[in-house]
Amino acid sequence: MTTQSEGRMDLIIAGGMVIDGTGKRAEQMDVAISGDRIVAVGDLGDRSAQRRIDAVGRVVAPGFIDVHTHDDAALIETPDMAMKISQGVTTVVVGNCGFSTAPFDTDRVPDFRLEPIIRGDGLMEQRLGDYMARVEAARPAVNAAFLTGHSTLRYDAMGLDVEREATVAEIDRMQRRLGEALDDGAIGMSSGLYYPPAARATTAEVCRVAEPLGDTGGIYTAHMRDEGDDILAAMDEAFLIGRHAGAPVVISHHKCNGRTNFGRTAETLPKFREAMKKQRISLDVYPYIAGSTILLPHMIAKAERVMVTGSKPHPECAGRDLDAIARDWNCTETEAVARLQPAAAIYFSMSEDDLREILRFEHAMIGSDGLPGDPHPHPRLWGTFPRVLGHYVRDLGLIPLEHAVHRMTGLSAGNFGLADRGHVKAGYFADITIFDPETIGDRATFDAPLNPSAGIAHVFVNGQESFSGGTVGSTRRGRVLRRGQ
Repeated sequence: MTTQSEGRMDLIIAGGMVIDGTGKRAEQMDVAISGDRIVAVGDLGDRSAQRRIDAVGRVVAPGFIDVHTHDDAALIETPDMAMKISQGVTTVVVGNCGFSTAPFDTDRVPDFRLEPIIRGDGLMEQRLGDYMARVEAARPAVNAAFLTGHSTLRYDAMGLDVEREATVAEIDRMQRRLGEALDDGAIGMSSGLYYPPAARATTAEVCRVAEPLGDTGGIYTAHMRDEGDDILAAMDEAFLIGRHAGAPVVISHHKCNGRTNFGRTAETLPKFREAMKKQRISLDVYPYIAGSTILLPHMIAKAERVMVTGSKPHPECAGRDLDAIARDWNCTETEAVARLQPAAAIYFSMSEDDLREILRFEHAMIGSDGLPGDPHPHPRLWGTFPRVLGHYVRDLGLIPLEHAVHRMTGLSAGNFGLADRGHVKAGYFADITIFDPETIGDRATFDAPLNPSAGIAHVFVNGQESFSGGTVGSTRRGRVLRRGQ
C-alpha cells in the first residue's frame, strides 16, 4: 500500500480495478482522497472516510488528458466542459495547430478572430497571463495547459499581412512574445505550417521563433506542413525545429492523408522510431478515419467525402455534404467552398489500416482535436476516449486496456510536463475517472455528433466530483496548469 496520510479521509473509492497510468496490469485496490490529492492506494478496508464509492467491477484510472484540443474559447464560454468531462477527460491542452488566444495585439489587428479554429468575440488577449486569469475566473470543470500558437504570433507581429516571409524585426518580435508567454506559464509553442497564416513561414523563421523553448523546458508541437505526399520531409522539418530549439517535439494528429498515401505508416512509424533514438519525439492520434478543420479548396480532392460542420454566412449548411450543397446551388464544389467561407468541414481521407497501426504504436498519445464552436462538429469532440477504450480496446482487442490508459494519462503527463498528474498514486492530484470496461463506448456519430458517451460512472477533478450518473457537477474545480507547476 502507498500512503501519505493517516486518519479520516474525505473519500475512499473501494474495490475497483486500479489502472495506475504506468501501463502495468490492473490491480484491485482502494483509493483514498483528501482535499485535492490522492493520499493512499491499497487495501484501505480498515480506514474511515466521509464518503465511500463502491467501484467493484469498474476501472479506477487517472483522469484522461486530452493533449490536442481547440478548447481555448470553450473554457470561458462553456466552462462546464460537458463534451470533455463526460468522456472522463480531466485536463485539456489548448493552443494547438498554431492558433492560440494570446499573445495578440488587438490594436494591430482589431476585431479579428481566428475563425473557425478559435471562435468568440473579445477573447484575444495581449498577454497569455491575462487570458489565463480569465479562464481561472470562469472556473472550468477541467484543468487546462496552454500552448502559444506560432500563427497567432505571426498575426501579432505582421497584422493581416501574413502570406509572405517575415522580416528579421518581425521574427524578433515573435520570439520575444513567445518568451513572455513562457514566462506567464505556457508549456510550449505549437505551429500549423499547413494553414495559410503560416504556410509562407520558412523553416528558419520557426527555428528562430522557437529558440526560447530550449531555455525554459517548453515543448514544440507541430501540425506539420504536409500530412500527405510530402509527409516524410515535413517530419524532418518538425524534428529539425525541435533540435534547433532544444525542445521535445510532439507531432500532432499523425495520419497519412489521401488515398495515394494509404499504407505509408510503413514508412512513417519506422521513421519515428529511428528519430526517437536521437531526440525527444512523441505523437498523438484520434481514433477516426476522418479529420476536421477549416474548409479549404485544395483539401477536397484528397477526400472521398466532405461534410460541412459550420458556415458563418450559411449556418443552414451545417451537417450537410459539400457535394449536395453544390448540387442545390447549381455550382461546382470549389465555388460552393468560396460561398461558405468562413467555414469548417469533416474530410473522410484516411485508411482504417493506417489508423490501427498508429493506435498500436506504443508512443502514440490520444487527442481529440475537436472544434467546439462548430454547430455540427466531428464526433471526436464528444467520443474520442471512450471510442478508443470501447471499440478499439474491448471490441477489437487492438491494444491492452492498461496500455491504452497509459497513453491517455501517464505518457501524456510526462511528455507535456504536467507535474503530479497522470497516475493514481499517493501524493498526486486527485484527477480520477471511474468507468465500466464492459459498457464504455462512444455514442457520438457523424450524423448525431453531440451524443455523450456511455460507461463513464464518476469523474473527479482535483478531488471534486465533477461528473456522475451522466450529469456534470455544479462545482467546477479545474485549474490553469502553468509550466513548472
